[in-house]
Amino acid sequence: MKLSGAEIILESLKKLGVKHIFGYPGGVILNIFDLLHDDKDLKLILTRHEQGAVHAADGYARATGRPGVVLVTSGPGATNTVTGIATASMDSIPVVVLTGQVPTLLIGNDAFQEADIVGITRPCTKYNILCKDVKELSIQLKELFHMATTGRPGPVLMDLPKDVTSAKTEFIWPEKVDIRSYNPTYEGNRWMIEKAAHEIAKAKKPVIIAGGGCIISEASHELREFAELTKVPVTMTLMGLGAFPGTHDLSLGMLGMHGTFYANSSVQESDLLIAIGMRFDDRVTGKIDSFAPHAKIVHIDIDPTSIRKNVRVDIPIVGDVKNVLTVLNKVLKKDIKEPWDEIRKAWLKQIALWKKERPLTYTWDENIIKPQFVVEKIYELTKGDAIITTEVGQNQMWAAQFYKFDKPRRLLTSGGLGTMGYGMPAAIGAQLACPDKLVIDIAGDGSIQMNIQELATAVIYKLPIKVAILKNRYLGMVRQWQELFYQERYSHTNLDVTPDFVEVAHAYGAVGLRATKPSEVEPVLKEAFKVKRPVFMDFVVDWKEKVYPMVPAGAAIDNMLFEEKEKKTEKKLKAVK
Repeated sequence: MKLSGAEIILESLKKLGVKHIFGYPGGVILNIFDLLHDDKDLKLILTRHEQGAVHAADGYARATGRPGVVLVTSGPGATNTVTGIATASMDSIPVVVLTGQVPTLLIGNDAFQEADIVGITRPCTKYNILCKDVKELSIQLKELFHMATTGRPGPVLMDLPKDVTSAKTEFIWPEKVDIRSYNPTYEGNRWMIEKAAHEIAKAKKPVIIAGGGCIISEASHELREFAELTKVPVTMTLMGLGAFPGTHDLSLGMLGMHGTFYANSSVQESDLLIAIGMRFDDRVTGKIDSFAPHAKIVHIDIDPTSIRKNVRVDIPIVGDVKNVLTVLNKVLKKDIKEPWDEIRKAWLKQIALWKKERPLTYTWDENIIKPQFVVEKIYELTKGDAIITTEVGQNQMWAAQFYKFDKPRRLLTSGGLGTMGYGMPAAIGAQLACPDKLVIDIAGDGSIQMNIQELATAVIYKLPIKVAILKNRYLGMVRQWQELFYQERYSHTNLDVTPDFVEVAHAYGAVGLRATKPSEVEPVLKEAFKVKRPVFMDFVVDWKEKVYPMVPAGAAIDNMLFEEKEKKTEKKLKAVK
């Protein structure tokens, strides 16, 4: 029996294991939406904006490891997905975007709601294609999912002309995918792995840097085994938080621009860096010429283009992180008999002193809510057992610093692109994927307004996400830079008109709560977590609070600013006045 292109798309998605689609309808894809009306196996989540749809699919993918699927119309529907696609691309997230397109004969004629979405998204997709023949539809869809989920994952896109989805052909499902030019390397070079093992045995001051690849590869168990076997301390990138338990004695927390003092100091003093599933982003390295000046570098990554792209590497190992660590652990156990506790004793003692010297902290004020206190309370009440999404800015960094992530896929955040408006739609996707989990978006009052309309999506689908808004009435991180580096010239960062978020929540049919002093924080959180509905929590926090430590842009990562330096400067200025 012949099926239409629209029918082939839905049947293919079912065979690929898809249960949920995030999307928004439009003229050229109405034939697909019409079929979804009666489909019992596929559930479409109607978001209120196409960007929200992609972020929700992204959150779904990060929380589960399975690809998130998006279906939108042509023209503005397609172009509205670009920010979400770029977000997924920078963080290697498998998102499959299906866009409607005008009929084939009209392509290139500036037809109504036509946009060259294949050309527009070429720089930010792993793979994209314009389907021109209904007979190719099923194989191209299977290839699309294969590309999204294998090797270094990433977003993919298929553009679907109206005549292709309307045409009919026999439905043939391919048994396997064979893309001649696409063959990711999964097994690391054995000789290089053995060489790395011997360098680890010789090192006096080694440090592991764990990135998002450790989570994508499901390698948390192997990473922990490696660190505990060799007694090597572990620092994580923002995307790697949760790959190694944040409460573990060997954990150094996050490194980089807003990393811990002891993580950055350890990296700068190390004689061997073992970089696993990370790409040496500029927020991690700071000034490249001054990064880890005494260290040899072992770099493990499935993407060969990430190795040696930003820093020199002495031992490159291309391969899947889980596979490489499995072999490395076997080599270390079998061939290298070292008294690891004795070898690392002095190094771990030094790190313990750094931890004691400068722990993550902030100045308490009994009259005003400190944003770090809110994050600490969220951690305390959830015991670390929640999925945390974030917006971008100060809220994101405080979440990374003061919430201890012990498990992977518990922090969902826009790392590479830094997309404001990411957190709430990502929370929707995560809550849909994990209905029994507590999902909390830690937000700022600037970021939350970027996609605030998605609260309607949460309400309609009865997704009980919790949004903790740290309201300081500023674009906080930008204001921080203006204060530190632009002589306190707050150019267009003061959010003069900030909505009443409690009333906004009520208007959408959600719950709204507010805290204006520290004693109200815990009761508000407890009430929010108890309610089985979407909740906005409006925490009125200290507008002057900044994220510390901080490495100024272009500086070495051990050139860090601390809060007490700021207070000393304030005292000097007052004395001069």
